[in-house]
Amino acid sequence: MLPLFGDEHRRRRTINLGGSQSVTSQAAILEQARALRLKREVLRRREESALKIQSWWRGTLEARSVRHYMRQLFLQDMTSLMGLRCLVFIGQDDDLLRQWSAAMSADDHLLFGGAAGQDKAHWVTLLCRVSVLLIKSVAKEPSSHSALTHLQVLCKLLDPSYGARVLGLSDFDLPRVLTQYVMQYDLYQNIRSSIEAIAIDSKDDPAIPYLVKLVYLPFSNVPPLTELFTQYMHALAIHILTIPLLPYRMPLRSLSQFSAKLPLAYLQALSSCTTDIVMQTSISAQINIIANLLHFTPPRYAILPLPTLTAYIQLLRALLSALPVHALDPPLPDSKSPTWEEDSDVDDEHVPGGPAIPRAALPVLDARTRKKLQTLPSGAHLNTLLKLTHQHPQLLPDMVALLVTLHIVWPTAKDEVLGTLLLYGGGGLVREIYRDQVRPTPLGRDDNIVTIMDPSLQDWWPPLLLLTELYTHTLRTMGDDEFFSNSRTLLTLNELVPFSRTLFNIAFTLYWRDEHLRLQDTHVPGLSLRWTDVRERLTKCLQAIHARDSRRPFMPPNHWSVGTQIDMSSFIDAAVHEEQQTDEVSGPLTTAKGRQTYFSHLFPRLGILSNIPFAIPFETRVHIFRLFVQTDMTKRGFDQFSRFNRVEVSVRRGHIAQDGYDKLSGVNLRAQIAITFIDQFGEPEAGIDGGGVFKEFFTSLCKEVFDTDRGLWLETKKNEIYPNPHSYASEAHSLSWYRFIGRILGKALYDGILVEVAFAGFFLAKWLDKQSFLDDLASLDPDLYQGLVFLKNYTGNVEDLSLNFTVATEEFGVTKAVDLIPNGSNVAVTRENRLQYICLVSHYRLSTQIKLQSEAFFEGLSEMIDPKWLRMFNQQELQILLGGANSPIDFGDLRQHTQYGGLYGDEDPTIRAFWKVMESFDQEQRRAFLRFVTSCSRPPLLGFKQLTPNFAIRDAGDDQHRLPTASTCVNLLKLPRYTNERVLREKLLQAISSGAGFDLS
Repeated sequence: MLPLFGDEHRRRRTINLGGSQSVTSQAAILEQARALRLKREVLRRREESALKIQSWWRGTLEARSVRHYMRQLFLQDMTSLMGLRCLVFIGQDDDLLRQWSAAMSADDHLLFGGAAGQDKAHWVTLLCRVSVLLIKSVAKEPSSHSALTHLQVLCKLLDPSYGARVLGLSDFDLPRVLTQYVMQYDLYQNIRSSIEAIAIDSKDDPAIPYLVKLVYLPFSNVPPLTELFTQYMHALAIHILTIPLLPYRMPLRSLSQFSAKLPLAYLQALSSCTTDIVMQTSISAQINIIANLLHFTPPRYAILPLPTLTAYIQLLRALLSALPVHALDPPLPDSKSPTWEEDSDVDDEHVPGGPAIPRAALPVLDARTRKKLQTLPSGAHLNTLLKLTHQHPQLLPDMVALLVTLHIVWPTAKDEVLGTLLLYGGGGLVREIYRDQVRPTPLGRDDNIVTIMDPSLQDWWPPLLLLTELYTHTLRTMGDDEFFSNSRTLLTLNELVPFSRTLFNIAFTLYWRDEHLRLQDTHVPGLSLRWTDVRERLTKCLQAIHARDSRRPFMPPNHWSVGTQIDMSSFIDAAVHEEQQTDEVSGPLTTAKGRQTYFSHLFPRLGILSNIPFAIPFETRVHIFRLFVQTDMTKRGFDQFSRFNRVEVSVRRGHIAQDGYDKLSGVNLRAQIAITFIDQFGEPEAGIDGGGVFKEFFTSLCKEVFDTDRGLWLETKKNEIYPNPHSYASEAHSLSWYRFIGRILGKALYDGILVEVAFAGFFLAKWLDKQSFLDDLASLDPDLYQGLVFLKNYTGNVEDLSLNFTVATEEFGVTKAVDLIPNGSNVAVTRENRLQYICLVSHYRLSTQIKLQSEAFFEGLSEMIDPKWLRMFNQQELQILLGGANSPIDFGDLRQHTQYGGLYGDEDPTIRAFWKVMESFDQEQRRAFLRFVTSCSRPPLLGFKQLTPNFAIRDAGDDQHRLPTASTCVNLLKLPRYTNERVLREKLLQAISSGAGFDLS
């Protein structure tokens, strides 16, 4: 077909008449539309950005042009008002600022003339802005020559007398206006930056005197104690006093001027912003404030008014409270980080289950800062502050709070602080604090115990805690004679009664309610001290007071009783249940203090029994102890009266100690031990050991191993034994014997066997994980004790005694000196450190010399007895638990709990004659009889009702020549039916004094 109308070159349109759909979906169409919209948006933004760039560039070009124009105007007449305006308009141009300040510093009339002319308002406003530009320029490069010129101009402008003198005016307000303006624009921040940019030892830098002057000039332009003055003081504290080593950066002349001009007499202006200062500063900055205050303030103590002193002490306390423990004595830069828990009273270890408490990193302090901080706890400084409290008694509460906070944050300075306080004024500070601040305290009242954590009572805690620490510290170096003499350095016994009751009520509440109060995670209101640490401090003091009361009772009846606060029956059941749960609890705690706090938190009854056991009656604790043993025995599958798992051992009578050591060292002593004695002919003795033969063996064993002739033990003058401190006793072989003896004594406690041996109190204290101090030394070395008491109370010059920090020891006739502290031979004993010397000497003689021996002994003891079981008792009670009460034997009680067998009954003529003979015995004969029938000469702790099994008498025939015999394993007396009382007496005395074994009959 021929093309028509000339469209032969056009492409023919394809028309689909089949009705098929387009391949483009609806989603694709929407996506295509969205892409087009985004493309248009991108194009629009590009156009807007291009317009902005063009506008900025045109503005920049215009600004350059205007700034160039202004610069030309300034250079034409820089000292005029127009030149000043141009300088302000141009802004931070260091070159123009240098030229302007150079011109102004050369002619004071040019600088101040405009402020007195008709354009005064404009001139002042422009000078304010230029001043800010100058100080910022200085901060960028403080050691430059231009910075020095800027500083000279600024000092002239801010000096209230300089401009007035130049213009001859009596009233010139330019410095005041300028000061207010530059302070608003960070004057002190820029000064701080400038000072810190200059090397610390560059005191000859010419900028330093001017920078120092700019620090104190603002206070010349504002009346004291106004709102503006407070703002300036606040800025001074957080920006200037936080500069490290501030005094060491100044030349001597500037330092003198700064010290004289610093407005320390108005520190009370900071009272309203103390909290803000603490919140706005870091740990290092807070330490720097303390160090700088200690440099400038102490020389003025005597002339400072009471409000200033109060504010100063409160500021120091607030800063110290914000610091972590040991922040003031952190590790040296080249030393390894120490484990502070070993030295600190404050337990930083976290109790599992509570929120983690982050530890603040300790700062690294310069040696000069450390040295200045040593001023704070020094005796001279503290004595000066204490004198101020006598001039101003109103200061004492704040001073007490500061002292408490100081030794909380700085534990290593605690002894120095407490020692100074105890020596001050002859030692009367203890009573003064008690009578003025502790006696009226509402804390720990019997009728209001549960309110101790009320925040409204926070002011009562510092004096109570300080007195507690002072009293505990005092008792460390005080013998019983001085204690009971009502020494003027201590409370009277009448005062001690309510004080100790207050401590007791608080401590008991903190242990009893630990589960509910979350003591580990909360702090005492107003103090950086956790409640667990408060509890520990109170507990130490209570234990020391109770120890004195145990040796020589002076407290009223039921003083240490919790009264009706707890039901003893339910307490016993709960304590046993808690003990059963302890093995199921394990925590990541590594320190002994951490573990003890943890267990006190989980098990409050065990916490009471381990820390303040005297809150529970002794008989109840003995009962709990036996229940603990029974529970442990059941858990381990042992039965006291079963023959299952019994260990059989043969022992030669002539070698009891050696055979016992050889054959029992590797045996589980919780099992029943069946002893067979071998006589001198090598034949086994008659008798089947049901427990009594072992008790006889045990008694003989103890007699041998505790014999002082063996070299392991020494005796005090009271016939109480303790480990031999001789080097021989610390050799491996001797230590293994101590370990064995510890296991044997653990067996005695475990089985309830009484041991007739008396241990020295200071040695028993180690069983309870307690330290021994001067009061324990009297029993060991009376002469040394008297010498140390003389030293403590010596009123002359202590250095005349020519003592140093060494102690003399003698072995094999050779005397040598042992240093008590590093380089102790070159450290003289003085009035200030004599208490430390007394403590160290006592500790060496009572603990250090027998450390290895005691540890070996206690290692063996701990294999049998859980140490926390022993902590339920004090030294005197532990001795009773070991050997029974050294009290008269009551045969009336014995008769009441006696059982009869065979033909005997209580009314039998022989039995009546027997008890009549018993009543005629003296105490020595009674003890011999008791030993004969039970293997122990002392009665059971809780009376003969606790003798297991009960004492029994069985007839042994009617042979009048037969001696009475005994089966100590079952506490049985086999008594022939004597018809004559005289014969009965003679035969009984012969039997109990023969000392023979089981072959006697």
